[in-house]
Amino acid sequence: MFTEVKGDALKRLSYIEGHLSGIRKMLEEDKYCVDILKQTYAVRRAIEKMESLMLEGHLKSCVVEGIQTGRAEEIVEELKDLYILANK
Repeated sequence: MFTEVKGDALKRLSYIEGHLSGIRKMLEEDKYCVDILKQTYAVRRAIEKMESLMLEGHLKSCVVEGIQTGRAEEIVEELKDLYILANK
């Protein structure tokens, strides 16, 4: 994994963890449901962005390397499995 991708992913995870903690607090304090839902949507978008960055990094590094080293079939199978999982 590219170092910059890893660093960005870790930063985003910290943001997500903080956001989730805030959502828990909002629930405990009986905040307005719509406000809580807005925060859960923000977390979902943050996770999707992190996934996108990680996938891009994987495609640019691991996939290229795997194809160059003769593991194209295995790489394609992994990508197919990810696609199926993402669309469940």
